[in-house]
Amino acid sequence: MQNTLITDLGLILSTAAITTIIFKKLKQPLVLGYIIAGFLVGTNFKFFPTVSDANNIKIWADIGVVFLLFGLGLEFSFKKLLHAGGKSALTASIEITAILLIGYFVGRLLGWSEITSLFFGGILSIASTTIIIRTFDELGVKSRKFSDVVLGILIIEDLAAVVLLVLLSTVAISNKFEGGQILFTITRLGFFLIVWFLSGIFFIPTLLKKISSLLNDETLLIISIALCLVMVLTAHEAGFSEALGAFVMGSVLAETEYSHKIEHLLKPVKDLFGAVFFVSVGMLLNIEVLQHYFLPIIIGVLILLIAKPLFVTIGSVISGEAVKTSVQAGMSLSQIGEFSFIIATLGVSLKVTDNFLYPIAVAISVITTFTTPYMVKLSSPVFELMEKKMLPKKLMNRLTLYGVGMQSISTVSNWQKILRTYFKTMIIQSVIIIAISVFSLRFIKPLFVQNHWSSIFTVVISLMMIAPFIWALAVKKIEQQSVLTLWMQKKFRGPLILLQTGRIALAIFFIFFLAGQLLSTLIAVIVVVFIVLILVIFSKKIQTFYYRIETRFLSNFNNVSVQEHVHLPNIAPWDAHIAEFKVAANASVIGKTLLQLQLRERFGVNIATIERGDEFIMAPNKNEEIFPGDTLFVIGSDEQLQLFRTYLNIKKTVSENAMVAKKAVGLKPIVIPVNSVFIGKKIRDSYIREITKGIVVGLERNGERILNPDSSIMIEEGDVIWIAGNERRLKVLSKRQGQNNHAENEK
Repeated sequence: MQNTLITDLGLILSTAAITTIIFKKLKQPLVLGYIIAGFLVGTNFKFFPTVSDANNIKIWADIGVVFLLFGLGLEFSFKKLLHAGGKSALTASIEITAILLIGYFVGRLLGWSEITSLFFGGILSIASTTIIIRTFDELGVKSRKFSDVVLGILIIEDLAAVVLLVLLSTVAISNKFEGGQILFTITRLGFFLIVWFLSGIFFIPTLLKKISSLLNDETLLIISIALCLVMVLTAHEAGFSEALGAFVMGSVLAETEYSHKIEHLLKPVKDLFGAVFFVSVGMLLNIEVLQHYFLPIIIGVLILLIAKPLFVTIGSVISGEAVKTSVQAGMSLSQIGEFSFIIATLGVSLKVTDNFLYPIAVAISVITTFTTPYMVKLSSPVFELMEKKMLPKKLMNRLTLYGVGMQSISTVSNWQKILRTYFKTMIIQSVIIIAISVFSLRFIKPLFVQNHWSSIFTVVISLMMIAPFIWALAVKKIEQQSVLTLWMQKKFRGPLILLQTGRIALAIFFIFFLAGQLLSTLIAVIVVVFIVLILVIFSKKIQTFYYRIETRFLSNFNNVSVQEHVHLPNIAPWDAHIAEFKVAANASVIGKTLLQLQLRERFGVNIATIERGDEFIMAPNKNEEIFPGDTLFVIGSDEQLQLFRTYLNIKKTVSENAMVAKKAVGLKPIVIPVNSVFIGKKIRDSYIREITKGIVVGLERNGERILNPDSSIMIEEGDVIWIAGNERRLKVLSKRQGQNNHAENEK
């Protein structure tokens, strides 16, 4: 048995080594090399030594899935999810839903079962992060605007893939579609994700800080893998897939200061087991099956090359991106990869899908992986063809104005802020209270001898644990300024009172529900009254304790450098954005002022911010000199930034996503109302630079777009001015202009 395992492992790794070297030489993704290696050592290829015990390899492959998902979680990060924004979420939702349904109906038309068809749709709906990142790197387009859009969509797709794994597992096990059951599964999944995330962020970074002096590379790796496997076991016990647990723990560790180190240490382990997993995928390739199912393979490829780019483009345009950026993003997401293999593996392991689906998925992935670089290259010519031949000029202008309108909707009403914050608070505090209550009933109650007193002790201990969160749910002040503003308007007083009453009622319900599980109704009512009195009497102490908990959580959550997570915004609807450039010690720009360099005149770009050590120079003036080591945050179109990059003799930008710290530039469109003080003034005389500590980087006028406009241009009524400057000052200016506009409408 042992010799067989070692022999099989040696065979697959030796074959994988040779194939990956070949694919590396051919500049193709290594994943394809692993799949080819699996095909060579599998039972379906007779001209090569064959693995003797496939069950052993399957165990290793299952471990590979765990480490692959753990690694993806480390790269995922909830901060990245938050900063991906509503645009990425909307685009990904439209695209995933559309492709899932298309795949399902294609499967049904081909005569497949409902479950197999559903899995087919799931396989086609998730693009490959690995293949896209590799392609972008090789083509040198990571600093292009559309790459940020693609990366944002991929973040949402990663989370969607995990949710799909859970939902498909539920449907597969029950073998039927039940809306109620699926809704219950989604709710349960959301509950556990919140609990795992909150508890993980609260405890794990704190633990790592406490033992930081004892951590070396070896112990950090062992602790990380141990935490991963503990979460895998927890997810399994909770009724979810092991892959979900691994992904969640990876995303929790991604929020710690050790995230990059853990990712670096885990890489060899992930690569080893991941290689075995992808080899096991290739072992299932069967040429005869592929020949027999040639039609579904071609249909799947066409869905990815035509339908998927189309729906990504539609979703991206609806979200407010420019048409060109949307087309480029859509054509970049025209493949499937690692998550699709995991979804296919799930169907095989649960024995709910037909055997032919797995090799079909592999074949589609192989074909679309080869086509991905060509799709990215062709995206610009395709847009130009659409603009000239396919889309009417009026439609293009309307889409452009729509994009500006979407970007200009930057203010949120006080009522929206209050509702959003209230419901977020209520959901998070409710989840924590329910989780602690369930924990008490399941683990604390059995510690006591079962009698009347044991129930009272359990209730008392549980209520002490949930007291801070009951206080936060019922009493904590939320959005005080917005509440005060609305309270001055009589029409909002009723809804505000109703909201506050609802919070208090929900808190009382939780207390009564917990007490009612262990005590009689009468005693439960007495307990509720007693606890309310305790909350009132010890309100300040409970409040202090709660804020200590909240501060610890926020400290852990925000511990990772903001530079790793915050994306600079784009200027829609232009193909313009902010890119980051590091000035080399021998650069020709050193010692020269911005006036001498004349970057706007020569390249059409503007420097929004200069980072010099710990100092951020917002909207630098014309006399500012460039020094070695400066980091320049430059605004321009893809073509302009490429010219500037060539001028600096830099092969690529500093970071993949043009990220910058909190202190850096904000970007906001300001609509000039009828009575604006800026009307009739030249940009240079408007004092916008002084007011916002920023610069005008774009101007919209009657459908015409001017990027980095000349400072001599006169400002007119109805202009949309894009300003890069201090975030706080921009908000104040935007609010003033909005108030002026509102006052004019009232007249």
